[in-house]
Amino acid sequence: MSSVKPSDALSRSHEIALLVAVEFGGQRRSLSRTAALARNAAVAHIDGHDILSDEDFNVPSTGAVIPSPTFDLQASLEEFRELILSAGAEIGAEVIQRRPKPDPATLLGSGKVEEIAGIAASIHADVILFDHDLTPTQLRNLEEALPCRIVDRTQLILDIFARHARTREGQLQVELAQLEYMLPRLTGRGASMSQLGGGIGTRGPGETQLETDRRRIQRRLVHLKEELEGVRRVRTQQRQRREAVPVPAVALVGYTNAGKSTLFNTITKAGVLESSRMFATLDPKLKAILLPSRRKVLLSDTVGFIRNLPHTLVTSFRATLEEVQKAEVLLHVRDCSSEMQDEHKAEVEKVLDELGVLGKPRIEVLNKIDLLPEAEREVLVASGAVAVSAKSGWGITELLERVDAALVADPIVEQQFEVPQSEGGILAALGAGSLIRERRFEGDSVVMTVAGPASLMGRYRQYWRLDGN
Repeated sequence: MSSVKPSDALSRSHEIALLVAVEFGGQRRSLSRTAALARNAAVAHIDGHDILSDEDFNVPSTGAVIPSPTFDLQASLEEFRELILSAGAEIGAEVIQRRPKPDPATLLGSGKVEEIAGIAASIHADVILFDHDLTPTQLRNLEEALPCRIVDRTQLILDIFARHARTREGQLQVELAQLEYMLPRLTGRGASMSQLGGGIGTRGPGETQLETDRRRIQRRLVHLKEELEGVRRVRTQQRQRREAVPVPAVALVGYTNAGKSTLFNTITKAGVLESSRMFATLDPKLKAILLPSRRKVLLSDTVGFIRNLPHTLVTSFRATLEEVQKAEVLLHVRDCSSEMQDEHKAEVEKVLDELGVLGKPRIEVLNKIDLLPEAEREVLVASGAVAVSAKSGWGITELLERVDAALVADPIVEQQFEVPQSEGGILAALGAGSLIRERRFEGDSVVMTVAGPASLMGRYRQYWRLDGN
């Protein structure tokens, strides 16, 4: 199946992309009745495309809804379109194929490859984007058969990461992931993968261009890993200095575009970039906040996860994701307005498991509740979930109270103090770092009952009033 956008798209400044999606028989899963109803209503017209018919969704003429096996394909298509837009390209046409299993040579089969070549030529495509990872052999064969550049899903995600990397650390991590992806795919790529020209002194005796490229990439990989190890050492030293004064860490995790950065801004007033584009946040953000108990914690905003997140990215971004590994509590931010929220949750948990943090205390934060009908909001609130709207600030106080209750390091304790009125600094510290339950004056002393972090209470142990009188 294919659909072509109007020809005026060709006059625009963006790269014109041909989107190719493939669904294999073993990948199909059933769809719940509720999700099927929502999906049938939502996909009638998407961006002017008329790609999937009622038969694709198994909707009989009676109007009854049968669990559909094509829901994953449509959800994947929507997500891949967003990735393409985030990469700065414009979709000129889409080609969709369903087949029992991948063709080992071209993924699609020779007939479909010829069809794609014709469509790419007719829309003057700059690039053909596959919503699937290609093996080195498939990539080589497709490049020989098709008239323009071929980019698979992993390469597209890497390109978006490269666009959004702002810090030196982020740029190093992206380059490492790109080179690790590139290395096994050098064979047959010719000049498109080669950065060296021919010439005296550019190669070793009898060495081919492919061997030269491989050797250069391997040297660069070693250098990048050394630089990232230095970043990791600096990060470890910073963390050790922070740990000298016990301040618990809380990390935001979640699927890309779930609203983590908006939530981070609402809580911290930090003003970090908010965007509906995927992977808008790449470099980690860290900021101290005060919880309702007056306890200070460090909140970190991290890169969003995605379905089939390339393993090279998880490996390369391990230095950044150490913030997740060292956090005491994880806030799993979910877009409760998404029909794919359960699938997104499973993908996030898969990455957390790979990082070895799936067993950490985790608070489920259902974001974008303002996009739901009132009846659905009430169901979420009644279920005990932490429902919030990062955009409007609704539910933030309850979320911070839940974080307070979940922290076990430096727990909140209640203690009675008797402090001389002359010790203004101590009285100010207790007032700023804890909640004062009761306060009265006895002679030249202030007697007060406060609730605050155990570390703060212990700092002024000499002023504890133990008799309770």
